[in-house]
Amino acid sequence: MFTPCLQPIAGSYDVAVVGGGIVGLATARELILRHPNLTFAVLEKEKELALHQSGHNSGVIHSGIYYTPGSLKARLCVRGATLAYEYCEKKGIPYKRCGKLIVAVGREEIPRLKALYERGLKNNVRDLSLVDSKGIREREPYCRGLMALDSPYTGIVDWRIVALRYGKDFVEAGGTVATEFEATDIASVMESPTGSTEGMKYPIAIRSSKGDEVRCRYVLTCGGLYSDRLSQISGCNPEPRIVPFRGDYLVLKPEKHYLVRGNIYPVPDPRFPFLGVHFTPRMDGSVWLGPNAVLAFKREGYQVYDFNIRDFSDALSFRGLQRLVMKNMVYGMGEMYRGLFISAQVKILQKFIPELSPSDVLRGPSGVRAQALDHEGNLVDDFVFDGGVWEEGSRVLHVRNAPSPAATSSLAIAEMIADEVEKRFTL
Repeated sequence: MFTPCLQPIAGSYDVAVVGGGIVGLATARELILRHPNLTFAVLEKEKELALHQSGHNSGVIHSGIYYTPGSLKARLCVRGATLAYEYCEKKGIPYKRCGKLIVAVGREEIPRLKALYERGLKNNVRDLSLVDSKGIREREPYCRGLMALDSPYTGIVDWRIVALRYGKDFVEAGGTVATEFEATDIASVMESPTGSTEGMKYPIAIRSSKGDEVRCRYVLTCGGLYSDRLSQISGCNPEPRIVPFRGDYLVLKPEKHYLVRGNIYPVPDPRFPFLGVHFTPRMDGSVWLGPNAVLAFKREGYQVYDFNIRDFSDALSFRGLQRLVMKNMVYGMGEMYRGLFISAQVKILQKFIPELSPSDVLRGPSGVRAQALDHEGNLVDDFVFDGGVWEEGSRVLHVRNAPSPAATSSLAIAEMIADEVEKRFTL
C-alpha cells in the first residue's frame, strides 16, 4: 500500500493542496499531470491519507440516475463513472459491476420510479431498463417489488484503495505528500523564507498546529468535513456551513449473504432530505444495510458516543440546522429511533427482502457525511468555490462543497477543479 512522507515537511512549492481525501488527491494528480514542471505538495492532517469520507463510504460506483438532467452533478457523475472504471482497469484495482435495482414496493412509488427512468435516459446513463416483479426476481431472487429500475452499469469498489492510488500517481509524477500536517493558518508573508534567494516568489505561508510551515505561490483546499473552517481562515463567509451527519450501517451475517446479489435501493421520497436505507455488497464479500442519517456530535465521530464540544455547539447554534430540523422533525426522530433499535431498521428493509430478520444482522461500521447547509436550512447540492477577502484571497481557492457522489465523480471533479485553478491562478 502507498505510504506517504511521515517526516515534518518544509520548503516551497508552486501549489499546495490542503486535504488528502479522494477529491484533494485526484485534483493534485490532475494538476501535476497537466503541469509537470511545477512543484506540488499535498498536506494532510492525519497519519494516513483518505481516512474519513474517502474511507468511510458505501463503496458504490454510481451511474448518474438521480440528478437533474443537464446539471453539473449529472454530467460529472456520468463522466466520473466512466473514468473510474477505466482507471481501475488501467491500474489493476479490483471492482465489480454488480448492478443496482431501484425498487418500487408501493403503487404510489411507480410514477416516481418512471420519472427516474426518464431522468436517467436524459443523463445518458448506460443500459437502463424498467423491469416488472418477475424481472426483479430474476436479478435478485429474494427481493420483492412491483417494478424496478435496473442499472447494470452501477458497480462497487474500495474507494480508499482508489484514493491511495491517486496519491501514488501524484508522488510518482514528482509531488510531495506530507501527513500529520494540520493547517491552522494560511496567510500572506512579507519576507522570503530564511536562506532563500528567490525573494517573494512564494508569498503564502501555511502553518500547522505543530509549528511547521510551508511556503507556496497558490493554495487549494479540499477539506471535506472541515472545508468551512479552512475557508474562514482566509476571511471567507462562514456559509455554507458544514453539518456532520452520521450514517450507521448494519451488516448481514455471512450465512445470509445469499440474500443479496447487487445493490438494492428504494425509490427516493422527495419529502425527505436523504436517500433511505439500501442493500450494498462490498468488495470484501460483506453486505451492508443502511445507513440511517442522524446528527453527529463530532465531525469525525464514527461512534454513537463520540463528542466534541466545538463541533456540537457549532451545529446546534447554526440557524440553518435549526430550520432543517424543524422541517423534518418526524423524519429525524424516525432516523434516531431506527439507529437505536435494529428491529426498526430491519422492518424497513423487510419491505424489499421479506425473508430478512433481526437475527440475520449485526451492527456495522459508520460514516460521517459533510453536509453543506445554507442559512435557510437547505441542503447545498452544488459545488461551491471561494477565495477570500484579504490579500491572500487571490492566491487561495477553497472547494467548500463537493457533494455526493464525490468519489464516483472524483476524476471528473478533478478536471473541473483544475480548470478553475488555471482560470484563477497564473500557473
